[in-house]
Amino acid sequence: MPYSIGTKQNPMVLKTPPLTSEYTMHVEEKDGKPVLVCTVGKTVLHYNIACIDDLHAMLKQHGDWMELGSADEQKPAKEGTVEAWGRAASNPVGGWYGLKKGLRGRFGMYIPPLMEALGLAEVTHEAKGNRMRAR
Repeated sequence: MPYSIGTKQNPMVLKTPPLTSEYTMHVEEKDGKPVLVCTVGKTVLHYNIACIDDLHAMLKQHGDWMELGSADEQKPAKEGTVEAWGRAASNPVGGWYGLKKGLRGRFGMYIPPLMEALGLAEVTHEAKGNRMRAR
């Protein structure tokens, strides 16, 4: 993976799309595979690292702005959003990019700022209804 996302000792510090909260992201090995580790306060989420390239490819194909639609795992994701795609059976991994049962949601909150920091996407920073598109 050609991205520099950080380590547990030196994670990438990011802000949520509305710029209201700070969180960190780094790569760690889990079961012999690299995973994205997202730490929000005391909550630790894991995402399949393939989501970076897969989301970028999907956004390029989409060709326009797409609403983020962040939602917890227990809540339904709004159709046509990044969040809905991040849990759809039709995406390249056939379902959730989130790897921790019970904490698999919020894909649309925490992955877009990472994509923006890596130069792969543009993200809007409004109080609500943020969107992203591929760079």
